[in-house]
Amino acid sequence: MDRRDFLASVAAAGVASLAGCGDRPTPLPPGELLGASLDLGHLLREANFAPPGETRKVPVVIVGAGIGGLAAGWKLARSGFADFLIVELESEAGGNSRAGRNAVSAYPWGAHYLPLPTREATAVRELLAELGVLQGDPRATQPLYDERYLCATPQERLYRNGRWQEGLLPQTDAVERRQYRQFADLMEGFRRQRDEHGQRAFALPMALSSRAPELLALDQISMRDWLFAQGLDSPQLHWYVNYACRDDYGTGSAAVSAWAGIHYFACRDGEAQNASSDSVLTAPEGNAWLANGMLRSIRTHAGERLLPAALAFRVADADRQPHARRLAVDLWLPGEQRTLRLLTEQLIWAAPLFLIPHVFAGQQRLHAAARSYSYAPWLVANLMLSRLPDERAGAPPAWDNVLYGSAGLGYVVATHQQMRLRPGASVFTCYRTFDELTPQHGREALRDTPRDVWAEQILAELEQPHPGIRQLTTRLDVFRNGHAMARPVPGLISGAARQQFAVDGEHLRFAHADVSGFSLFEEAQYRGVLAAERTLRRLGVRFASSLA
Repeated sequence: MDRRDFLASVAAAGVASLAGCGDRPTPLPPGELLGASLDLGHLLREANFAPPGETRKVPVVIVGAGIGGLAAGWKLARSGFADFLIVELESEAGGNSRAGRNAVSAYPWGAHYLPLPTREATAVRELLAELGVLQGDPRATQPLYDERYLCATPQERLYRNGRWQEGLLPQTDAVERRQYRQFADLMEGFRRQRDEHGQRAFALPMALSSRAPELLALDQISMRDWLFAQGLDSPQLHWYVNYACRDDYGTGSAAVSAWAGIHYFACRDGEAQNASSDSVLTAPEGNAWLANGMLRSIRTHAGERLLPAALAFRVADADRQPHARRLAVDLWLPGEQRTLRLLTEQLIWAAPLFLIPHVFAGQQRLHAAARSYSYAPWLVANLMLSRLPDERAGAPPAWDNVLYGSAGLGYVVATHQQMRLRPGASVFTCYRTFDELTPQHGREALRDTPRDVWAEQILAELEQPHPGIRQLTTRLDVFRNGHAMARPVPGLISGAARQQFAVDGEHLRFAHADVSGFSLFEEAQYRGVLAAERTLRRLGVRFASSLA
């Protein structure tokens, strides 16, 4: 499907839904069309900025206040180093872990859960211990977690054939269930597998995964093709794996590499004293509590280190020498309509890599590597409801609710953790990918589709399992993210382009989840902490590693 056909189908679906409402259709609820700062970001294409009117010297500059940038600042500050500045394009920190709030509840604009961290994810456990969510020894095999953050049951359900069922694997016949078991056995084998050096086949963070050639070869084919090669042709299993890839990578299994697809299922083996291994940590605001926790820690240990609403539009050698000892980072401050230049000894680039060709002067090798990435567009809608909607038959309401065969990914319930204590009004957070389009056409659809069309389509979709939800929706906001996450297509994980961003440069290192090839909290935090520790070593500052 191309962009024009997609837009026509979206508009037609909205008209058809309205026509079916009778002579007096329920009007759409109010709301806004939100998203990343498109206008400000697109100024990079014009590159028409005023020369610097002020120059400041800052020993360490971090560009990007998403999870990677915050993790870098968190590690620097907790190591006693406070002479750094975090620069952020948006008006607030958090990146894909930002959140909103209304009279009913906080709610996510992006990432909304964290699986129980594995033993390898030492920095994640250290952060959770600092926040008081992990209680006791963060390196214990089975830590104890604060019950308020463990997702309440039921955790997930699937709407299919007019009925809700428990879990996300479609209930089906014995023949397909045998393929379910075969797939589960294959994933368990990968989960337990270790190479000759004792490294896990698929670890989290992914940098700790085995580099065995037979495993890296999985990065050369798609997850869908790998399933067929194993004799797994169950349509329901393929739907489930495709959903998992769309959910984590914004891209279907036909375009995700088998390495990345298997990593999704085989890398997580976190345990807890008081929860099953498939439990997740969540809060009404999604993962914003983690981003905000790191920001509070930075401010506690180092003071205010965040400069928001600042566009980094140029990075270049400051000393005009082949081996410059400083970098110049030029910022456009739209609120003040002026350019500020930062001179820094150490730069941590924690913004998405697709910006590099627009920002870094020279550096053609990095430009080419960055252009090898592609990014999945993403849409999130938050619906404020006066009460929970009526249910179709089947499994009871869950935190994660998925609609089989839908263009969307379903919705999570922001009030799920408190539902038993305070039933009533709620917020549903709906997610949608655009894997039926090319990434570019998906971004154009996000740009060109009015908010009312998205709202109509979302409500029409949710009316299938929830008749009357339209009448209960008092507000519906839509958030667009044109470059939400890097797509782990075949060849990216094992390719040379990605490896260029994983090295420790003398004055420059990269700290975005893009360096891993896919967008997970654990990966972004790992890259941020790793960049911070490399920076501290370059500066000769002693510290205790969070990664050892």
